[in-house]
Amino acid sequence: MKRKWKVISLMLTVMMFAFIAAGCSQGTGGGSSEVSVGIVLPTKDEPRWVQDEQRFKDALKGTEYTTEILFSQGSSAKEKENVETLLNKGIDVLIICPQDGDAAAAAVEAAKKDGVKVISYDRLITNTDAIDYYVTFDSLAVGAAQAQYLADNATGKDVPLYLYAGAASDNNAFLFFQGAWSVLQPKIADGTFKIANSSEAEALKETADLSRDQLSKIIGQVTTNWDPNEAKNKAQTHLTAASDDMKGDVAILAPNDGTARSIADVFGTDSAVSSYLVTGQDAEKASIQYVIDEKQSMTVFKDVRTLVKDAMGMAIDILEDKDPETTGSYDNGMIEVKAKQTDVIVVDKDNVKKELIDSEYYKADEFTGL
Repeated sequence: MKRKWKVISLMLTVMMFAFIAAGCSQGTGGGSSEVSVGIVLPTKDEPRWVQDEQRFKDALKGTEYTTEILFSQGSSAKEKENVETLLNKGIDVLIICPQDGDAAAAAVEAAKKDGVKVISYDRLITNTDAIDYYVTFDSLAVGAAQAQYLADNATGKDVPLYLYAGAASDNNAFLFFQGAWSVLQPKIADGTFKIANSSEAEALKETADLSRDQLSKIIGQVTTNWDPNEAKNKAQTHLTAASDDMKGDVAILAPNDGTARSIADVFGTDSAVSSYLVTGQDAEKASIQYVIDEKQSMTVFKDVRTLVKDAMGMAIDILEDKDPETTGSYDNGMIEVKAKQTDVIVVDKDNVKKELIDSEYYKADEFTGL
């Protein structure tokens, strides 16, 4: 009899732990996962992604769903590890901004095998059929807007044009440059601009539509890898090698705000450079102060609030078995990926208050000289 009660007691204990474990696995997402939406962002070392982190958290407030956000810190291996960590936590949707579009394919293929829906965020994951949606700004429009600003504000003929690009591992860098080239090439052909720092671009100056391979040759020569220090070193090297006729009043295609500030600092201290126009992207706080101080000419404002809202709205639609709204598609080298695009806005000194302060993206007291 005593042994019988021990067996019954053991069975009750096992049942109790099984019940507790089942209860813990329910989480707060209304499903069977502890975390509803897993998010992987490239790095904590750029203000843009830190701001995104908080906005993603805010976007789920008031819903029944949960999220966990991990950073890859510039490493594709860490990115894959982050995805595996989130898969082990039972996510239903993965939002990922890849460090390297090709390398991220392996990570999202693991998600697909687990039945997880994948949203490529801001940057396109390439050469895989394991992504379901892409949420992005119109990257071609970003590059075209940067180039149009240079074309509209350059004066005279034979204006030295310095070209810089993002990372060759980032598909967006190709789209930005392709968009810029569509505007710049006719202006190079008609003599408005002369290329100052790329023999590959000079060799292709009569070619309006560049192939991926041709784009790759130019970008390989003028890449900054999205690194301000690399941008600074390249700018110093280019100016040191430049002849007098490649200085004076110059135009500079800089791919984003971090590189724009570094490049501007270099050109601004060269006594042979009379003036410079320099583009940017992301409306980073430090660059808005540069725009106000006329050290950076413009930035392309991509309202990340809208992009985050679109991405999280898409994730919630998936969780609720709805079809997310899309506005187009992108070829990732293997499939046409359904996409939702967000518009971009050119910001310079004339409209910085209207677009960034009045819209409450930033506060006026964060800047001087407004």
